[in-house]
Amino acid sequence: MKDIKLERIQKMLQDESYISDSAIAMSVFLSMQLEKPLLIEGPAGVGKTEIAKVMAQALDTNLIRLQCYEGLDSTHALYEWNYQHQLLHLKIQEQKEKDVSKLESSIFSDKFLLKRPILQAITQDKSPVLLIDEIDRADEEFESFLLEVLSDWQVTIPEIGTIETTHKPYIILTGNRTRELSEAIRRRCLYLWIDYPDFEKELAIIKMKVPDIDKKLGEQICGFMKELRELKLEKTPGVSETIDWARALASMNMKHLDKQLIEDTLGVILKDWQDIRNTQNSLSELLDKTGVVSRII
Repeated sequence: MKDIKLERIQKMLQDESYISDSAIAMSVFLSMQLEKPLLIEGPAGVGKTEIAKVMAQALDTNLIRLQCYEGLDSTHALYEWNYQHQLLHLKIQEQKEKDVSKLESSIFSDKFLLKRPILQAITQDKSPVLLIDEIDRADEEFESFLLEVLSDWQVTIPEIGTIETTHKPYIILTGNRTRELSEAIRRRCLYLWIDYPDFEKELAIIKMKVPDIDKKLGEQICGFMKELRELKLEKTPGVSETIDWARALASMNMKHLDKQLIEDTLGVILKDWQDIRNTQNSLSELLDKTGVVSRII
């Protein structure tokens, strides 16, 4: 889709209710235009994964997700053979077919091939969006395996041979910087960093995702979250937590924040007991810094 325009990308994101900016739209545009993977890094919960979902919806194509984890290997990412079905097939056919080579070729066929995310992505009839999520959680050995896919758009299966894609997938890689990725991976990708949004952008996201929220409450939530992220927390809350908090308070028809309400609902935005305790201890200071909140209490 090399003929796609930057304006279409911006409209595509907007139509799918994704509050973007020029850097995000440009990165997605260039990734599609140059047919290169896009590596997106940033804190957890800032909307990295959402970009892949929005792209798949806007392009009316499949989203194929590979969730990375420590110990992930090519077998779970690429393919597996359905050994039980192969064995059953052999038992049935060995009475009919005496030619060993024919039996062997019959069991190593698409019928018994379990396609995992990467193989699924390069064998689609239409270019899908392949999301390789949290790549930094996988091992360096897995990165090496990815190089063939990212460089040549092909994978090699020993029993079958090399499979080349006819419809290149749009590849989005995300990472939270839990470890440093190899230079080889970075060289093959375009790069985008997404940070926590500023007050105005987060407020726009809240209005988009929770349209029935009270205007003052939305402003207070965004102001409080901005100050909260300045604390030294084990797990700093992202935009997804802000949205959850806004939805929770809006569902209770709240019009403004107060100290008791914040204390009672900290578990919506903070997921670590030490973070909750530290926030409770700093709550008065946070309210003082968040002008709109301190004036209403």
